[in-house]
Amino acid sequence: MTEILQLLYDIPILGIVFQFAAYLIDTIPLIAPIILTIAAPIGFAAMCGVVCERSGVVNIGIEGIMLTGAFVGWLTGVVVAPIVGGAPGTIFGATPGLVIGVVAAVLAGMLISLLHAWLSISVKADQIISGTIINILAAGLTTYLYTVILPSSPTSAGAFTPFKAPTALTDLPLVGWIIATLLNQGPLTMSLIVLTIFLQVVLFRSRWGLRTRAVGEHPKAAETVGVNVIRLRYRNVTLAGGLAALGGAVLTMEITSSFTVLGTAGRGFIGLAAMIVGRWTPLGAFGAALLFASSQAIGNTLSFKPPVGQLGNLTTSLPPEFYNALPYIVTIVVLTGLIGRSVPPAADGQPYEREAAA
Repeated sequence: MTEILQLLYDIPILGIVFQFAAYLIDTIPLIAPIILTIAAPIGFAAMCGVVCERSGVVNIGIEGIMLTGAFVGWLTGVVVAPIVGGAPGTIFGATPGLVIGVVAAVLAGMLISLLHAWLSISVKADQIISGTIINILAAGLTTYLYTVILPSSPTSAGAFTPFKAPTALTDLPLVGWIIATLLNQGPLTMSLIVLTIFLQVVLFRSRWGLRTRAVGEHPKAAETVGVNVIRLRYRNVTLAGGLAALGGAVLTMEITSSFTVLGTAGRGFIGLAAMIVGRWTPLGAFGAALLFASSQAIGNTLSFKPPVGQLGNLTTSLPPEFYNALPYIVTIVVLTGLIGRSVPPAADGQPYEREAAA
């Protein structure tokens, strides 16, 4: 078997492909928990995009909502932790300060998203411009407040710790690494998995889901059968902002324990790309988030643990900046391949005007 593999590896050019495939087979089970962790902020952003655009509202401001959630959650934890105290819990290392911080992040995200809903639905402003304004406002405001607050504040209120699955489960042959990937996570990342399944079910198997899809496809027809289009869009866009804010909270309260200026680093936009690749479905968007996260995790692994042979020579010759840009490159390539094939809801981005009563 080894000799056959070596023959395949020695094939010019094509041998590199075989080496890369073998490298992935060996590496992915080891880095799968890291991939899911990296995918969590992108996944929450994608879920926000799915709920908004299925309701007929484009939300380019997801990046700004994530950044706001990340900052408010971190700041609330820093302020509240000394007041309420409390030792880290035995599960996820949760403290009252962290829990309150997550709640504050969600509320802040919903408030910002409510602003976008008002501009998009009531004012009927251009939804792209509205979202862009939110991104610019969030970036400038969080940067300013962080530089003002940091010198007089502690840098952290702690972070949630991952759950440790029993070794009896993680050591199982074939499926042990999958169990470890799903269970060796923090509470926010775990909640994304539950949320994705829940949204997939209710979006296609509930009255709310039917009404949401109707409002996104043909709002006038939905209105004729008694659906309040304006109210449903307001509610969905506002609640979706809480999902995006959870993605920001993952960055400052689970992956790390501190806030970084502009720390979302385009994850909100990658979440929108995941939504498109996933064809506006929760499970599809989550799968796309895993794809983009895999490119980052594999890129990092290639940089510090390169393979041997021709593939190793190739990967070590690439500059480190290439691996930093890899998730964005993959996003562009995948989206380019989907141009014209992924169709959004028919009324997506179109302001709704109620017909005047006769």
